[in-house]
Amino acid sequence: MENLDAVRAGLGPRALLTVWPDLVPDVGAVLAALPEEGPVQFVREQRDGTISHAVVDDTEYQRLAAVVAGARAARALPLDLGERRPLHRAVLPDGDGVLRARW
Repeated sequence: MENLDAVRAGLGPRALLTVWPDLVPDVGAVLAALPEEGPVQFVREQRDGTISHAVVDDTEYQRLAAVVAGARAARALPLDLGERRPLHRAVLPDGDGVLRARW
């Protein structure tokens, strides 16, 4: 990960970090694989490296295709919590080593 130091510098005590699967460079394939109905969490990386996300459903897919036309990579994540499994999840403790936050 080329920007790991920048990510690390932005984290502070009580930060919850969740790592999801990599984005897919073939944005067209991600759009083609969207479910026929129901909402998804759509994550995209713009050409400048900015990552953004939105919850979209099947009524918004046509608009979504226009919005992400210039994206570098994307991924559609299911909103059903039973299907959402992050690769890793970590929490940073306070400076004294004690974890005081709950999620």
